[in-house]
Amino acid sequence: MDITRTAGDEASSSVDAPRPARQGIGRTVKAYVALMKPRVLELLLVTTVPVMILAQGGFPSLWLIIATVIGGTASAGSAAAFNMYLDRDIDAHMQRTVNRPLVTGEVSPRGALVFAWSLAVFSTVWLWLTTNWLAATLSAVAIFFYVVIYTMILKRRTEQNIVWGGIAGCFPVLIGWTAVTGSLAWPPVILFALVFLWTPPHYWPLSMKYKDQYENVDVPMLGATRAGSQVGLQVILYAWATVVCSLLLIPVADMGLVYTVSAVVFGGWFIYESHVLYNRAVRGTEPRPMRVFHASITYLTLLFVAIAIDPLLPF
Repeated sequence: MDITRTAGDEASSSVDAPRPARQGIGRTVKAYVALMKPRVLELLLVTTVPVMILAQGGFPSLWLIIATVIGGTASAGSAAAFNMYLDRDIDAHMQRTVNRPLVTGEVSPRGALVFAWSLAVFSTVWLWLTTNWLAATLSAVAIFFYVVIYTMILKRRTEQNIVWGGIAGCFPVLIGWTAVTGSLAWPPVILFALVFLWTPPHYWPLSMKYKDQYENVDVPMLGATRAGSQVGLQVILYAWATVVCSLLLIPVADMGLVYTVSAVVFGGWFIYESHVLYNRAVRGTEPRPMRVFHASITYLTLLFVAIAIDPLLPF
């Protein structure tokens, strides 16, 4: 997979500038950690550990949880580092990304690429040795999907980029399940579909917020190419689909009261916020898309916390 030549290679000299000559080890470490997009990592791990508990029907061994978290962190961090390497040209022209390490010069493009490949190899080998071959394979596929399918092929070509590119973010639930069981089943498939459906109504409000910046770099995010009312309607449809999908887990995985109540209550709140976004856009008032963005994160987090708690209770 040749990812050494992309549109990023046409970036300005400021993007490919070497790191500052004087930079302490602490600052260097912080810059490399930033390449891994820690805030995204947190969300991915939130969807991994609860699924491991669901697969086990209780707590798996502490070592297995730690090993899977280490492998998953390295895998997601690798994909993020590749993404920053490939997108460093447009990151330099977007206000929300101008402080990324490759733009500021704290990390060189070569350093970022070596780091990304190192994490990719490490995560695959680590998961193979500490969990099983299926979890390791799914991890490698997730990296490939995010780097090649989303970043290299879809992101700059279609407004549906995040729909199909978001599949990469669905793999942690499969990795968590297979790390415990060594096989796949319907519950993780349903959760895969849930995260897939959740991703557009999570990200499209963000693209509405930064519409001008995406337009400036010619990245056709839906929030930058369509009217607010059209985006809002799509957010509503995907939010409803997400909540309906979450309810499928109840009969399939024999979920109890905690998950059932959580799926209905938190799902209803997510849908409500989506309708507010649409209604404000239709009326021509400020849609406040970041309300839905943050609500989507809270919704998914609380839902997966319920997935973790539910198998531990007798009802």
